[in-house]
This record gives sequence, C-alpha cells and structure tokens, in this order.
Amino acid sequence: MQNGGYDSVPARTSLVDTVLKSRNPQIRKDRTTPYPSRTAAINSSASMFSGIRASDFEKFLVFNVDLRTWHEDATYNKALKFDLGKHTTADVIRELDVVENVDFRLGWKKATSFPSEIHVELLSLKAIPDPYVGFNEHKVQWIGDAEWLYQCTFPFDLSIPHQYAKLIFEGLDTICDVYLNNSKILATDNVFRTYAYEIPQENLLRSNNTLLLHFKSAKALRSLKKPSMEGSAPVQPTLEMLVECMTQMGLDVHVRNLVEFQPDGAFTVTLKLDVALSGAWDASGNALLVQLANAEQSPGKFQRNSVVMWTNLENDGIQLWWPVGYGEQTLYRVEVSLVNKNDEVIDSASRRVGFRTVKLIQEPLSEPDQYGLGTTFLFEINNVRMFMGGSNWIPADNFLTQISAERYRKWLTLLRDGNQNMVRIWGGGMYEPDVFYDICDELGILVWQDFQFACGVYPAHEEFVANVRQEAIDNVTRLRHHPSIVCYCGNNEDYQLVLQWGDVAQLPARILYEDVLPDIVATLTDPPVPYHRGSPYGGKGWDTSDPTIGDVHQWNIWGGKELQYQEYDRMGGRFISEFGIPSMPSMRTVNYWMAGADESQFYPQSQLVAQHTKAGSFERRFAIVMNENFRLTTDFETHVFSTQLMQSEATSGVLVWQLNDCWPVVSWAIADYFLRPKPVYYTIKRELAPVTVGIFRNVVKNRENDRPRQFYEFGAIQTLYATLSIWATNSTLTVRKAKLELRFFDLLSPGWSHSETQDVNLLPNQSTELLEIECPGPSRNNVVRGEPLSVSSANVVVSARLLDAETGVVLARHSDWPEPYRYLQTPDPGLITSLTQGERSNETTLTMTVSKPAKCVFFSVEDAGPEVQWSDNALDLVPGDEQVVLVGGLNGRKVKVAYFGRQKAQVI
Repeated sequence: MQNGGYDSVPARTSLVDTVLKSRNPQIRKDRTTPYPSRTAAINSSASMFSGIRASDFEKFLVFNVDLRTWHEDATYNKALKFDLGKHTTADVIRELDVVENVDFRLGWKKATSFPSEIHVELLSLKAIPDPYVGFNEHKVQWIGDAEWLYQCTFPFDLSIPHQYAKLIFEGLDTICDVYLNNSKILATDNVFRTYAYEIPQENLLRSNNTLLLHFKSAKALRSLKKPSMEGSAPVQPTLEMLVECMTQMGLDVHVRNLVEFQPDGAFTVTLKLDVALSGAWDASGNALLVQLANAEQSPGKFQRNSVVMWTNLENDGIQLWWPVGYGEQTLYRVEVSLVNKNDEVIDSASRRVGFRTVKLIQEPLSEPDQYGLGTTFLFEINNVRMFMGGSNWIPADNFLTQISAERYRKWLTLLRDGNQNMVRIWGGGMYEPDVFYDICDELGILVWQDFQFACGVYPAHEEFVANVRQEAIDNVTRLRHHPSIVCYCGNNEDYQLVLQWGDVAQLPARILYEDVLPDIVATLTDPPVPYHRGSPYGGKGWDTSDPTIGDVHQWNIWGGKELQYQEYDRMGGRFISEFGIPSMPSMRTVNYWMAGADESQFYPQSQLVAQHTKAGSFERRFAIVMNENFRLTTDFETHVFSTQLMQSEATSGVLVWQLNDCWPVVSWAIADYFLRPKPVYYTIKRELAPVTVGIFRNVVKNRENDRPRQFYEFGAIQTLYATLSIWATNSTLTVRKAKLELRFFDLLSPGWSHSETQDVNLLPNQSTELLEIECPGPSRNNVVRGEPLSVSSANVVVSARLLDAETGVVLARHSDWPEPYRYLQTPDPGLITSLTQGERSNETTLTMTVSKPAKCVFFSVEDAGPEVQWSDNALDLVPGDEQVVLVGGLNGRKVKVAYFGRQKAQVI
C-alpha cells in the first residue's frame, strides 16, 4: 500500500503548506478572554483559561491525514458526495482576497510543525508575541476572529486498479470545510470526532492532489445563532453544532478480557478478540494471525469476522495489572496481522492490554458516620478496595500541539512520585491522546475519564445527540483497551449548575448522561467499566452536595460559604472529586511572565498579577484567608511564599483540584506550568504515603464561636486549653507494628520540651485512632489568668513520628503548629544544612537539622536551567530529628531556602 510520503511526521511536515490569510483581523480590545468548555482538544490552541471551568475555547489547527491504498480488490462508499457545497478552493481563496479592511496579511507560509495550530505557526514566524508574558494575551485575541486556510498536495499511484485513498482527519477545530481537488468533501463541527473517508481512484490525480482546509471563526458563526433555550442560567447559546475533538483510528481490534476470581484467590482469564476488517477480502486465500506477546500462546489462523478466544489462562501464566502501590503493572501486547496466501503481511494492528477487574462499590452503610447513613463510593480493583488519592487534570498547555510525549511522562511521573494513584480527566478539557493513557497504564495510575461536557446546559435535539453519540463511540472505542481507565463520567457540574441557578425546569442533556453515554460504555467495554452520571452526582433528585451519597465537589472553603480552611475535616463526603485552594506559582515562573515589566508592577495586587489570575474574586478571597492566618505584607516574594504555605496547609488528599496548569498563572495547580512543584505537592505526597500519622488540635474555649476550632482566642472569646487527637493510616494490605513518638516544643520557652511514646498496631487498609490527650505546655509563673501566656499550649509545636517496631526506620512524620500563624513569634530555627555529592553524578544528598522548630522549610535553586528533582521539600523540622532529602539535577547550582518567619529565600 502507498502512503504518499506521509510515512512519518517529518515527511508530513515537509509536504504541508499553509495559507495564513485573515478576515476581519482587527484587535478587539474589549473582548474577554475565552476559556474552555466543550472546545478544548488535541492539535489545537487557545487563549489562557486556567482557573475557569466553562466558556469558549477557540483554536485553529491543521489536519492529520492518513493516506492508505489497498492492493486487494477494494470497495468504497460510492454514495460519498463530493459536491457538498458550490464553492471550489479557488472560490474560497478569491472571497478571502477581496475582503476589505484587511490590515494583516502574511500570504502563503510554510507550516513549521505537524500537527499544526495557527498560534504556534504565528509564534514561529514572530508574527505575534509570546502570549504568556505580560499583557500580550490581549494582543492575540484577533486570531480567534480570523479565518485560516491550510493546504497540502500529495501524489497517488493510479497504475494499480481498485486502489483508493483513505483520509483520516483528527482534531479539526471546529468549523472546518475540507476541499479535495476543488470539490468540497467535508464540513466538520465537532473537534472531538474522527472523520475518515475512502476516496475512490476516479476522484484522485496521479500528482498534485490538493487538499485545502478552511477554518472558520466559531465565534463569528456562534453570533449568528440563537440561544437554544430560555432562562437566566448561563446557557451556552450555540453549542448545538459547535463541539470539538481528538482520536486515532486504525485496524479495529477490540480485546475483551474477563478476569474471574475463585474463593481461594486464584483467577482465570477469558480473552476474546473482535477483529473488524475494511475492504474486500478473499477468505479462502487470506488469514488473520493473532498472538499474545509475553504469554505462552502459539499464533493461530482464524477466519474473517470470527471471534478469537482463549479460555482458562491460569494465574501462574498470566499476571494481573495492579495500580501503583499494590503490585506490578503487567502489560501484554495482542498482535493481529492480516496475511495473504503467500504469508505476506497486508496490514497489522496491535493493542497493549492489562488484566484486572474494577467495580464502583455503592453499598448502604449499616451504621451512620458524622454525616449520617447513605452509601459507600469506592473503587475495588482485583477484589481489593482502595483509597483513591490523586488530582484533577486539565490540558497541559493552551497550545496543545506543544505537549510532547516526554512532557506528558514528566507530568504523570510527578503525580506517581507524589504517591497519587488516580487522575481525573476534567470534562471541560479534552480527551487526551493515546500516549497519555499508555503512560498511565505503565505507571499504574488509575484514570477517571469525564466525557467532555462541563458547567453548561446542553441541548438534546436529534442532530446534537447523534453528533455526541458518534463522538462517544469514537473515543470509547479508542480508549477501551486501557486497564488504567476505571470510570467514565457523563459530565462535570452540569447537574450542579441546574440546581445552583434553580430556574431551569429540566436538564435537556439528561438523555445524554442517563441514556446515550451509559449505553455506549456498557456496549463497547467488556466487562463494562463503571459509569457515573456526573461529577458531582448523588442520585437523590440530582442532589450534588449530599455528603452521604455519590461524589462531592467541596468548594465551601474557596467559594460557596467561604469557610476557613481549618474546617475541611467537616467538609468531607463519600468521595471528594474536587477541592482546593489557589496560590502563586514559584518566583521563577512569576519572573517569566513579569519579563520586561516595570518595577511598579512587582506587588501582589498589581495589574499584571491580576492579568495572570483568572480565578474570580481572587483578591478578596486571598485577602480574607491571608488576613485570618498570616501577617499581611506588601513584599512580593513574602506574599508568594505565604500563599503557597496556605495552600499546602489547606490541601491534602482525595482528588485535588488541580495537578497542572496550561499557562503561567495564579491557580489551584499543585505544580505550575513549568512542572515546578509548589509546597502543597510535597504535603500531598506525605499525606498519601503508604503509612501516615495525623494530629488534630481542638482548642477549647469558654463559649462557642464561628472561628476555627484550631484557633487560640484572646479577645472576647477566651481559650481554656487544647486537646490532641492522633491517628494513623495504613493503606498497605498487612498489619504494621510501630512505635508512636510524640514530642512537644514551645516557641517562647527554648528550655522546655516534653515527649511520650506508645507501641501501636496499624490495621491494614484503614485508619486507626491512636491517642487523645490534653496538649501539654510549660508552666507559667506570675501570669494573670486570661492573658495570652496563661494558656500553656498556645505556642507549643507538636511533632509525631511513627517508627517501624523492628528496624526503627521512620515510617511517617507530622507536625502540628498553633494557629492562627499570624500570632506566632517564630525564633531563628538555627537551620544547619550540608550537601554531599552522591555516587551518581546527578544526585546530591541534602541533610538538615534545627535547634528550634521550623515550618515549611522550602528549598529551590538560584539559577535558571532544568528543574531540580527533590525527593521531599516544604518540611516541618524539629530539634533532634535530622531529615535527609535526595536532590537530582542540581549540577553545581546554588541552593536557596525559605521558611515561615523568613519567607524571602537565601542561599544556604
């Protein structure tokens, strides 16, 4: 078969020409920045959207064309119409040429990358500034109002009868007309779909077949349509035909595997393959060869459209696939080849699979907890019920073609190394490319996959439903062989939006979430992968905030009731699939977007900081939380550190919003756009370790008030004393014997300390309450009752360690400091550090001790260059407990350190 020179990305790139012609390109200074909803997709670009989870996301990109020819007697769809419109390619170019008032015209330019998107092309031509720097975002808004053309030519061998070309378009974003040799063959309206067409030979030329793509402004077309329904809810008016996408196609091989466990723990695997072939095929002369690589199975020949089955693959020959932390990620490759009578391979396909079971357990509780009765919401993998700790995922860049496989691997490795085992693909982003899920399979990261609906009221007329149905079929078919995918979810916050606005009588898209999508998941996955109607969703009259059922998005800290973050322990539920608090990124990232800015912009509330903060009401909310917990400052670096410390204190586990960023910005991300982890990343890493220990301080007062229970009060409300509750969590599947060590230090009395120890047994796969005591403190002499010093524990730092009962190795640490932090007088901790070069040239050992307690000791590097990998960071240190951190990639650069009380970093 031929491929017209499109056998690799470099070859394709060299053949692609681009028309960069614009229509109505004037810069709209009053235009608001678009944000993503159903429009984020692979091979596309957009303006910045971090922090917002709904609206527009306009992108312009080229195509993914796969030219295939078949040497056997092929058939094709003769009903395919090549005159879908009256326009020819010449008509399109002529119309754009005569548009008046065009003040931006580059003419034909060579595309520099493949896949391509117009923002990246313009950046490579230096036709636009970097939109991530300064206020440049506003200088590129005109791109979404323009219309763009892409063109390429390709040859075709007409000498072999009955050949045809197969064109596969991926990620055409969004309103695009496709012309082949002056005939309009396709009009697209859904970037989340794959469009594949077989072009008969009589419609092709021996050379210079011209393919032209005309991308229209979705914004302009949207303004021509009317809203699909009435009401004051934020209905997105023209989503009926303005949806977007990405997938990959090939020889369709579906691998079905059923793992059945026996009472004794043994299991059997039943493996079935459904193989679908296109084109005419002589069953008497051709055959399918199927092989399960990595397993002791012999290849076999099978008839066309038959079901290939192996049964009773015993567990001594087949290994299960396990999530990270529970076992190995064993993967097998199923290889299928189509061969002719001479044993020559005509075509082939393969799928990499893993054998595992998955269930979403929603069982009634027999006893109430602090929230009442209700049902469970937990995942069971291979008969083991597991705690899910992870993050939400948004597109890793606004310019999606810029995300390499290496960058995907760095992000997902960062998540895995942070002791997280689940990632949720947010419904306002995109279906990720295959490489994303391949890496999740390899790393053992479980995937919760939202269908791409978010924060909107979508229509449900026949045309739209049919479009979405095909989108779902495309993507579930593409993704169903991945063992990492354990949940498909209908939407993000669509049920919640209806309840929030209250005046929408019904949710039209219920037919999608409750009928169409679950039916597709059940039909195309075997055994079925769990399906959840929405996130959040409980099921009781669409209730999305009931903590006793379903999953919950907990935004009553940052948003909602705007409670203090110390109240998170009361804001739980069966499964928290979103929560978090934003912070500034690292100073290196801030300096990137501040490049060239006037010194007058270097303060926390400046216009340029606001430009890079898309979260609504961030100034007021930051001011409230910072004022309650920290001493206010106008120093920029101190402010950055304090917001990061606040985030690390307020965010610990479940599915955090969010892992990553799509541009340099102030956001909820636990690592910024440049993959620089914030302190919260390391806090989460420690809290999701296999064994953890925790402390809750309850400050008892003379009467209740609306302040956090952890706050010491010295005003109208008086503090009496404080109690401590200590617990531990063991997520392993075996009992752990350990020693609990408690140590107490007073910030104002350096000569006082106290310690206690206790032997403990940590039960498997659960939390264990260990101890409840009154918090001790130094005795105070000559102090009048009611004065601050009369409460002996008001300045006491509590340190807990769990040590292995046999080896004495530290299993877990936790420190609890008195709050609010703004009251504290923090002494110089006497931090001593040493750096020792390891045996491997790229690894350094960093050792640290203190003579007084230190909070959030955070290390960074002084100079630019590749990111440094820290095995731990943002540490709470106490005297007598030396801590060691492994540092990778330091390469002789100087190390800086900051901590609470000295927030401006200094070289060690």
